[in-house]
Amino acid sequence: MRYVNAVRGSAMVVIVTSAALAMSGCQPDEGGADNGNSGVTPSAAVSSAAPSTPAAPEPADSASAPPSSAPAPGGSAATCSAGSLQATARQADVRPAGTGTGAAVVEFTNMSGGTCVLKGHPTVAGAGNGSPEMNVPLTVKPTGASAPVTVAPGGKAWVKLTFVQVQGEGDGYCVSGSAPVLYPTMVVGLPGSGAHQVALDDGQFAECDDTVTVTAVSAVKPS
Repeated sequence: MRYVNAVRGSAMVVIVTSAALAMSGCQPDEGGADNGNSGVTPSAAVSSAAPSTPAAPEPADSASAPPSSAPAPGGSAATCSAGSLQATARQADVRPAGTGTGAAVVEFTNMSGGTCVLKGHPTVAGAGNGSPEMNVPLTVKPTGASAPVTVAPGGKAWVKLTFVQVQGEGDGYCVSGSAPVLYPTMVVGLPGSGAHQVALDDGQFAECDDTVTVTAVSAVKPS
């Protein structure tokens, strides 16, 4: 019985010793054997197998820059040019008593494709049917406050001219004693918007003293 136990003990010692030797053969020696990796560390192998891709640059934020064609903030319409306006005249409904023209309303229509501005009190000169340069400037008496009037394409603005009225019948007379004057046309100028020669829709301009009272440009048609 003792012999059998001893043999079994010796056998167990041999098995344990062999297993230990087998395990020691799998460990790298102090010289750093490659064990099939050829001296390449795991991190180097990963770097070689999967090179990193440079990150794409972020696109510039173009939405923050306004388009070059954008109008400047707070911009306003330009003054109407002389060529953009059509001017006509008619005798006013409300005028001084007498036999002359008394008063006339001059209408300005914006014939351009863009909005523009009219402003100020007009200048007035009596003229014939020919060149507007051959005219007689009238003494202008402005009345009412002046403010810019914005006129859209096809829109209108007005001024009213009130003359010193001719009195009496026939050729009439002037209260001042001067002779009445008859003008086929009037040349009406607006600040920055040129001079416009107009004729009455019916008749001629008959007035006294070459003096006229004028309103500023208005967005409301005067009577």
